Amino acid sequence: MILVRSGLYIGGLDAVSEPRALWEAGVSHVLSVDSRPPPPLPGVARTEFVEAPDEAGADLLSRLDRCVRFVQEAKASEAVLVHCHAGVSRSAAVVTAFIMKTDQVPFEEAYIKLQAVKPDIKINEEFVNQLKLYEAMGCEVDITSAIYKQYRLQKVTEKYPELRNLPREVFALDPTRLGKTNEDLYRCRKCSRSLFRGSSVLSHESGNGPTAFAHKRTAQTAGGIHTNCTSYFIEPVQWMEPALLGVLDGQLLCPKCNSKLGSFNWYGERCSCARWVTPAFQIHKNRVDEVKLLHLPSVRNTNS
Repeated sequence: MILVRSGLYIGGLDAVSEPRALWEAGVSHVLSVDSRPPPPLPGVARTEFVEAPDEAGADLLSRLDRCVRFVQEAKASEAVLVHCHAGVSRSAAVVTAFIMKTDQVPFEEAYIKLQAVKPDIKINEEFVNQLKLYEAMGCEVDITSAIYKQYRLQKVTEKYPELRNLPREVFALDPTRLGKTNEDLYRCRKCSRSLFRGSSVLSHESGNGPTAFAHKRTAQTAGGIHTNCTSYFIEPVQWMEPALLGVLDGQLLCPKCNSKLGSFNWYGERCSCARWVTPAFQIHKNRVDEVKLLHLPSVRNTNS
């Protein structure tokens, strides 16, 4: 068990096997980030277990807010121990996230600070990527952001390789079922059927190679990298569900007039700007019309 800073310790499973050592260190709270909970800890006021196997497909990002909040609340009163099995990767990822948020520093700086205290830590590559996404979201998990939605879709392809029985929350609501909305809408150019909202568009950086989620690298075209995006990449919408389940790739057709809108591939497609997007639900811009919401100033009646 290593003291990272006042009121915060990091360790492995051995750290919770000695209740007396916890008591002597003044540890009143224990956060366990592991594949299974630790044994009962007599004398510890509060424990929190976060299930996270130390493997490539594990999702720690969606649990970081909960973990950091627990550490913050525990430190405010007494002392807290963050541990995993070996005290090297998962616990180090959580403590790094805590340092990032508390000190308002980027991942690399927070990681270096923790390594200075505990040189043997080595966060696995998957958790490193997740911490960089955490940084990009301002050290707060925003489930409505394009960053998180893209991450969630990537995890879906890993968890459901057969692409069947996908959770309903994967699909954005069909805008035709929402009634009035304060968002921009995108409609089929041929029949004007509403297809998706502005919040469903997943933006990406232009033309600098594959994203953090890409399964393969993009190649430059003979004339150089394109800079203009001719398609929208969006999250899957409810009307797409029959076409997507159990199918790796295919066309996206308007649910009303059956005209071709674009294509999808759960393992990615390349945008015209040369960016590889994974998963890819691609709608060609020339097949839809954007309907922008106009905010008109109120007009006061001056007639007496």
